[in-house]
Amino acid sequence: CGLVTAGATAIPGCGPTPPTQAAARPGEVTIGATGDLLIHDIGHGVPEDGGAHHFDAVRPWFTGDLVTGNLEQVISDDTGYDKCGTDADCLAFRSDPATAQYFAGFDLLNMANNHTKDFGDEGYANTRENLAANGIRAVGDRDEIVCTRIGDTTVAMIGFAPYQGFNRVTDLRHVRKVVAAAAASADVVVVQAHMGAEGPNANAVTPGVERMYGENRGDPVAFAHAAVDAGADLVLGHGPHTLRGAEFYKGRLIAYSLGNFGGGGVFGAEQATRYGVYLDVSLHPDGTFARGRMRSIHFAFEGGAPLPDPDGRAAALVDDFSRRDFPMTAPRIGEDGTLSPPGPR
Repeated sequence: CGLVTAGATAIPGCGPTPPTQAAARPGEVTIGATGDLLIHDIGHGVPEDGGAHHFDAVRPWFTGDLVTGNLEQVISDDTGYDKCGTDADCLAFRSDPATAQYFAGFDLLNMANNHTKDFGDEGYANTRENLAANGIRAVGDRDEIVCTRIGDTTVAMIGFAPYQGFNRVTDLRHVRKVVAAAAASADVVVVQAHMGAEGPNANAVTPGVERMYGENRGDPVAFAHAAVDAGADLVLGHGPHTLRGAEFYKGRLIAYSLGNFGGGGVFGAEQATRYGVYLDVSLHPDGTFARGRMRSIHFAFEGGAPLPDPDGRAAALVDDFSRRDFPMTAPRIGEDGTLSPPGPR
């Protein structure tokens, strides 16, 4: 693992890497990815089981070499700090430390987003500690590159968000720098990014900066293309809380939003935000695309648990949005969710 330097600043490559694990599919690395995750929030009521069974219906899908998602909550005891204060319209999400065990099946969670510091730096640190105590790694700190050895292949993961303290989606120079550092020390680079506007009507991806609540949430297309140009092999978008389209750029898959995956008693107030996908992507050791599939989930009600959708509605929505927004670069998505590069349908 080397260093990539720019001026006086050096970004380390891979941090400590766990022991090698065998690949689920020999000769390939399989990434399983979900969208936005919330298991429950103390402020919105705790389910009788504490969230223990929230992912039961979809956990059989968690068979990839590296299963990941975007954690949109704090897992901690009360820190005495709440970003919302007395603002009744503000949202801050927290569950107790025992909740970490209910994310079993996930290997690594992205924490670069707008909710993992809802209860301050202490809550953020506690969340990472509670996940680690349950064998789940986290990524999200600025300049942080988390690596996993799968067979003979090293996979690097990086998290991005629009906010201070994280790798910022709005700073494309730094995006290129940290991705290049990962590419210099790993065979495969996976980027996760909390970016873009959000809500039931935020399903379109168009060039240009997107804003939400007065915040610059980045230019998702410019960000994703910059990441691939610098060496990313897979880009996973989060944050809109609704599905968005996908495209292939220079042979690399970009999924601009995987939607919601854990309702936690909060997400899914509108019908359009009750859909999400579980994305299985297999990559060759050089990072090139091998195969993929989108499995559809839905929430039966607001804040519900993810349930498999035999009608495949979420994957069909991604297909529609992809063809609309990326007519020349959209993936082909079959009725069973099978995903492949652009070509004749």
